[in-house]
Order: sequence, then structure tokens, then C-alpha cells
Amino acid sequence: MTAVVRRIIHIDMDAFYASVEQRDNPALKGQPVAVGRCQERGVVAAASYEARKFGVRSAMPSVQAQRKCPHLIFVPPRFDVYRAVSAQIHAIFARYTPLIQPLSLDEAYLDVTHPLLPRPSATAIAKEIRATILQETGLTASAGVSYNKFLAKLASDYRKPNGQFVIPPNRGEDFVAALPVNAFHGVGPATARRMHTLGIHTGADLRRFSLDILRQHFGKAAAFYYGIARGKDDRPVEPNRPRKSLGKEVTFEQDLHTQTELHAALRELASKVWAGCQKRNLTGRTITLKLRYTDFEQCTRSLSLADPVQDQEILAEMACRLLAPLLPVRTPVRLLGITLSTLLNPQDQEATTQLSLLS
Repeated sequence: MTAVVRRIIHIDMDAFYASVEQRDNPALKGQPVAVGRCQERGVVAAASYEARKFGVRSAMPSVQAQRKCPHLIFVPPRFDVYRAVSAQIHAIFARYTPLIQPLSLDEAYLDVTHPLLPRPSATAIAKEIRATILQETGLTASAGVSYNKFLAKLASDYRKPNGQFVIPPNRGEDFVAALPVNAFHGVGPATARRMHTLGIHTGADLRRFSLDILRQHFGKAAAFYYGIARGKDDRPVEPNRPRKSLGKEVTFEQDLHTQTELHAALRELASKVWAGCQKRNLTGRTITLKLRYTDFEQCTRSLSLADPVQDQEILAEMACRLLAPLLPVRTPVRLLGITLSTLLNPQDQEATTQLSLLS
């Protein structure tokens, strides 16, 4: 019996936040636009393609972005509008398949191996989805089509903006071979540097390493790297993928210097994170502190508790405990963040506790 070849589409909206702003304000069309705030500690949330030509990128400090593009137009973000447009787009996806895995407001995987609407191919479905998005929202999207998630996501970047690219099963391994490893999603900058020290610069280089050798250097991630070097990725599209973490971070208008200032900021962050937990009826056991100094060096510290966090005071206390070894700070702090992970529903935790008591 012949195995069914999966048909995966990765849809990625083009410069989503900036494109929404250009759509809603015709005066911004064709202009270099940055979604964010033009202030000393501002950060670019998104950049239009006109701005990207000058080297402006998301997550770039606003001051640096303005130096690269002096006539850059800053627009404050409207996340309520972006969420509403995202809901429209996901409703379009749902006409074709129930197997939708959102990655963010502006991108998602779709498994159309068995589509709801009969179409000759995944390529035809992707083309129709992009046309419908344009018709109903006035925005363009790019699509990648392939037989697994890894390749579909790579393909969606290949013809941006407003393009589409297909990687069929007989081309997957060769396509990966020529790509630099730092272009692989799932291989971050630190991992890419480690690969480079091993002489791994392309997919073909990565393929020369055995699984055992990769495990020695990359641990649990080795199996994923071994597979993608060969164009293989068995991960399913997960429509009900559970949330893995909840977090908040803040870049300060003025750098923080003292323990008192830092503790006050952490307690405010803990309050916001806990409010998000309560809204979603979640708690968690792992707390991660993120700290960025004024020279942009960044560090993270984590701890896992035996029992889940019960309230925001415990969350704040644990965050302050993670900060303690870093005090006094070697240089002022420009950003702090708290993330809660190993999430679970309080009712699930209660049920687990009762079962353990009965066993």
C-alpha cells in the first residue's frame, strides 16, 4: 500500500502590521513605515518593505532605525486591529481544512492532505487562499507548499512578498543541501555559531555528520537537525497545540541601576504575567528571568518549582531570587522580562494531586 504524502502549506502575511497600517491609511502606501514608537527606548515591531530596503528590521531600536532611514514614518501599534484581521484570515483557512496550527497573528501551517474543498493540488489551494485573503482583507500573503512543515516554512520565504513556492518530495533533500544552516528555522544564531565551529555551514555539511556525533554536540535537538538535513520532518500540524509559556517584558525609558528599582519593576511584571495566567486559567512551574544591560548584553536565569505558582507574590519572589546573583548589576539595565512555563490548568493539577494521594 502506497503511503500518503502529506500536503503542508505555510502561509505568512507580508509585513503584516505595517501592511495593515498602509491599507488603513492610504497616505502611507509606498512609504517607509515602522510600527513602533519613535523614542529613545522605542523598538520597531514591524517594518514595511520600503523601510526594509534601508536595513530597518523588526526588534531594531527605533533610534538605530531612524539613523538608517531618516524619513522613516513611525506608527503606533494597534494590536486590537491586527488581532481582528488575523481572525479574518484564520476564518479563510478554516474553509479548506480543520488542521490549522497558528504560529503567530500573521502565519500558520495548514495540513491540506485531505482538504474540505476538492481542489487538484495543495498548490492550487495555496493560490486560492492567497487570492481570497487579498480580496477580503486587502492584504497580500506568501505561501510555501511542501510535504513537511520545515520545508513549507522555508518555501514561504523564497518568493516574498506576495509569492508562492513549491518544494516537491523529489527536490527536498537537494533544496536543503545548498542552504546555509543559519537560514534554517529551528537553528538560532548561537546554534549556527556552534555548527560553524564544527565546519557545518550548509545542509550538505550537516548531512555528513552521524546522529551519534550530532547528539554529542546538540543533545535532544540532534534528531531534528539530522532529519532536516535530509529533507525529513515528521512533526504533525497541531491545531490545538497547547500554549507553552506566558511572559511579559519591558524596555525602560530610563535605565535601572538599583536593587530597589529592579525589584519594583519585577513586581509590576509579575502582576501582568499573573493577570494573563488568570485570564487563561493557567499556572506554571518554571520561571525565567530575562535581563538586558544598557550595552545590549543579555542573560537569562530559570528555576523550576516542585509545585506550580499559586499567586503573583510567589512569582515576583522567585523572579527576585533569580535576580539576586546578578546584584549589584555590573552596568545599568534597559530591559527586564518574566516568563512562566511548564504550564498547566489548576484543575488538572488538583486532579493529579488527588490521584497521587489515592495511589
